[in-house]
Amino acid sequence: MMLAFSQANLAFSHPLRLSLGEIEYFPEQRTVSISLRLFLMDVNEALVFDPESDELRFGQPDEAPHAERLLKAYLDQFFFVEVNGERLQLDIKSKTIKGQGIDAALGLSFEVRQNEPPTSIRIKNAVFTDLFFDQNNIIYVHVNGNSTSLMLNKNTPTHTLVF
Repeated sequence: MMLAFSQANLAFSHPLRLSLGEIEYFPEQRTVSISLRLFLMDVNEALVFDPESDELRFGQPDEAPHAERLLKAYLDQFFFVEVNGERLQLDIKSKTIKGQGIDAALGLSFEVRQNEPPTSIRIKNAVFTDLFFDQNNIIYVHVNGNSTSLMLNKNTPTHTLVF
């Protein structure tokens, strides 16, 4: 009986504990563009404690009125970007859902005006590390023609790049 319960639980969880992010500075537009891709099941687990919930309905025409506020409060706690020592105010520019079922991912984009070119970027990405001990958050950073990839997790939630 215990084996059947374990297999049933595995059927409803995705195998990766991963998020992807990208940060890019565009000097012509003087903007920093940030994107995050998060498994929707993980978002639901973090916000409403039920990975299979459809209560928030992100990216749908009938998205719950409080969904974005909950998501922003969570992200403000576990994700930030500082450029030249100043924390960027991240307001969600767009939300998209790609994939289905356990593979569904919530894509978020942010765009922030940045008049001065980055001399340093400090990133904290601890999303879902409060829920999953093996969560890894990959961030790709593109500034001045240079690209760097970072792996942030429970043990190393922040990193600073100097240009």
